[in-house]
Amino acid sequence: TNFKEVELPKAINAQLRPYQHRGYSWMYRNAKIGFGSVLADDMGLGKTLQVITTLLKYKEDGLLEKEKALVVAPTGLLMNWQTEIEKFAPSLKTKIYHGTNRRFEESDDFDILISSYGIVRSDAKELKKKKWHSLVIDEAQNIKNSNTEQTKALKTIGANHFIAMSGTPVENRLSELWSIMDYSNRGFLGNAKEFNDSYGIPIQQSNDIEVAEKLKKVTAPFMMRRLKSDKTIISDLPDKIEMDCYSSLAKEQASLYEKTLQKAMEDIEGIEAIDSKAMFVRQGLVLQMIMALKQICNHPTQFLKNNILDASLSGKMDLLFDKLDSITESGEKVLIFSQYTEMGNLLKHFITERYKEEPLFYHGGCTLKQRSAMVDNFQNNRADKIFILSLKAAGTGLNLTAANHVIHYDLWWNPAVEAQATDRAYRIGQKSNVMVHRFITKNTFEERINDMIQSKKALAEMTVSTGENWIGNLSNKELKDLFVIN
Repeated sequence: TNFKEVELPKAINAQLRPYQHRGYSWMYRNAKIGFGSVLADDMGLGKTLQVITTLLKYKEDGLLEKEKALVVAPTGLLMNWQTEIEKFAPSLKTKIYHGTNRRFEESDDFDILISSYGIVRSDAKELKKKKWHSLVIDEAQNIKNSNTEQTKALKTIGANHFIAMSGTPVENRLSELWSIMDYSNRGFLGNAKEFNDSYGIPIQQSNDIEVAEKLKKVTAPFMMRRLKSDKTIISDLPDKIEMDCYSSLAKEQASLYEKTLQKAMEDIEGIEAIDSKAMFVRQGLVLQMIMALKQICNHPTQFLKNNILDASLSGKMDLLFDKLDSITESGEKVLIFSQYTEMGNLLKHFITERYKEEPLFYHGGCTLKQRSAMVDNFQNNRADKIFILSLKAAGTGLNLTAANHVIHYDLWWNPAVEAQATDRAYRIGQKSNVMVHRFITKNTFEERINDMIQSKKALAEMTVSTGENWIGNLSNKELKDLFVIN
């Protein structure tokens, strides 16, 4: 049977796009029949609005009178949640539960308590005393590891309804998908071991397409994922154009690369991996080597820490200047991501030197006030064209649609993290095509790692259903397949 859409709450202060209306209807219906939902829409498609609409509907149905809703998000997004609720659903009363003086009294008047993963970990005992109507987790990849204290603490908090939001449901391992599904529908995919035996091993080790299809089918009713690249979903988002851009090592850079590689390989080969301790040491050395070579590819000074500030020592800087010359000449704006703060500092120095204007630089050491001033300047000030961002500090939650170029100066091992960074610019509100420039140093391990990243992407696409599905639309056979005990 085809469901009609659920009527929107009366007090919603937003125009939902058709796919957002469907997403809200789906979450609301799932809750009605006792199921949790994983909203896994691509980043930038407005998951927060869909969830706020659902929570407002609960309030208008009188469901938040006695039991309230708890929203858990990364610390950097708490204000974001409060601001969006005030904007889209002003009748929902919120309270942020965070900071050293945090407390909530019985007399507190809120519909939604907003808190962070860290606080939930330390205050789970307090929080689970209260009966919650709904528990919502944002950036649900924060519970992807089912063995961490954080995930365990979160799973002790009871609620009538669970919603998980994540733009990246399968990052590296299917066990992460299991953890998020298990949070939203406890026990539905069996325990971790059963899931690994039934799905994890066949899909990841044998690339079993049939089992991957079965997993898609089983999770589809409880996981909704729409992609921005799907024209039927969002015809007013411009296209994203991704390009791999190759630089070559400068002369001195190449000899430093060779020397460092040789020395590291000697150390690694000198270890006999006979027991787990030796394996552990060996692993550490391999990671150290990767880190060193990555820094050399960025700029030798980042690795040597010798404070020689000469842009021409790095082939990547040449490539960057080529790109920036044409971007600034055409009056466009660009985001430059690096995973290293010290590389960000070097970039800031070299760019200031060349263009006689200081770029913005957003990193973990900036205060909240500095962060929002920079975002505001970049979005609204024509003179601020270049924004350097540390991947860790700025990878999620920021809205930087003034940029129509994104440069990944160095690549992260995780395609999901990279996509999240790109989506600071490629999201609703973007008026022009977004060009994504991925910097790779030719003939180095960066090129090989990139091939690995691309194959990891294929894993994510293989296992997460990208369409929409309703429990009520499944045939009898599909329902049997879904609930049958193996």
